[in-house]
Amino acid sequence: MLVIRLLAIFLFSYTAYAKLVDHERFFNGLANVQLIRGMADYIAWLVPLAEIVVAVLLLLPATARWGLYAFAGLLVLFSGYIISALMWEKTLPCHCGGVIEEMSWTQHLLFNLFFIGLGAIALRLNKQLSKLKLKK
Repeated sequence: MLVIRLLAIFLFSYTAYAKLVDHERFFNGLANVQLIRGMADYIAWLVPLAEIVVAVLLLLPATARWGLYAFAGLLVLFSGYIISALMWEKTLPCHCGGVIEEMSWTQHLLFNLFFIGLGAIALRLNKQLSKLKLKK
């Protein structure tokens, strides 16, 4: 479970950093997506902030379970965004930042689904560990 938490911390820290370092490009990418154009100002700040908060939750053992739920939840939201963009957008600009930007939208969706699966595995392991601790 710790390995999955560390991977999730790295992923969200890395992507938040990439979005904040080149914030104007991230904002412009969001503003070019018809589905969210009107909310791009807010989303451009909320997404990296949420990623940082989730990384901190994952870092602290006392809040790790909530961090895993938030991690998986955000990835589900991001995947919903990708699916809706694939269905309704004519052009698909990627503005995720870093290496992830080199993926196609379909690859990015599969990448997200993989990490959602890892989050689910970690939550299951966490539940099993909690049950074992209660039995002692």
